[in-house]
Amino acid sequence: MIGLTMTCGRVFGLLLPVLAILIVATTNICAEERRGSIASDCGSGAATAVTVAAIADALTLVLTDGREVRLAGIEAPVSPNEPLSTVAAAALSALIGGQNVALKYLEPRTDRYGRILAHVFIVRGGVEQSVQQSLIAAGHARVAVRVWGKSCAIGFFATEHAARAAKMGLWGDPFYDIKNAENPAGILAERGRFTLVEGKVASVRESGGVIYINFGRRWSEDFTVTILKRDERKFLSAGVVPRTLSGRRIRVRGYIEERGGPWIEAIAPEQIEIAEGE
Repeated sequence: MIGLTMTCGRVFGLLLPVLAILIVATTNICAEERRGSIASDCGSGAATAVTVAAIADALTLVLTDGREVRLAGIEAPVSPNEPLSTVAAAALSALIGGQNVALKYLEPRTDRYGRILAHVFIVRGGVEQSVQQSLIAAGHARVAVRVWGKSCAIGFFATEHAARAAKMGLWGDPFYDIKNAENPAGILAERGRFTLVEGKVASVRESGGVIYINFGRRWSEDFTVTILKRDERKFLSAGVVPRTLSGRRIRVRGYIEERGGPWIEAIAPEQIEIAEGE
């Protein structure tokens, strides 16, 4: 367990199993101070200054040298078929279009499309302001499957929780509502899309090198989350212990697939939050 306390006029309290996050309090945080405090833990190495020439979509920057940068650690609507995709792209453009920004690279440095994966910052008054966190705060983006950096993830999740509670941006649109694990048909309607699902875990089982987190008794119909045994160490080191999740209410994020019933494969501990007690 990690206890993190930050102050900015009032106390901001978090009690988390590292990345399986139980938020105890998220009230009246000084946003600029919070952003500066996590910036050094988002990405690695020294920041590289670049200039943004254009915004391709709500997640992609085009630099003056023609390279593309994919904003790491967040998911935002980019398809014309997704509500608020134009709004999210406009928000990113207003934030950094035509400006100098700083990149902190990740490993691997590029995605499968050759785009640079990076945490992106605006530097104002000597303080690094996370572009990703600004988008999350305004409700234009959600925390992704992976964030890269524990303190960075803690800040992102806290910001998302506050934006969701205030129904900022996409959180005010029913299209992006958290899906109920007890409604498999409703979850299957999200097939192929990044989605948040919440519910009470019915059981946790292991079979053939796979850990099954079951939300119902009918594995062929109900919602299921899987973790490969070879990935379990990553979850344990982050404080996410699969066998202890039975009977608990959790929130899972990822891309919906169909394997009989709706299914999410968890490859990173950021995907699983403890939802009870928020």
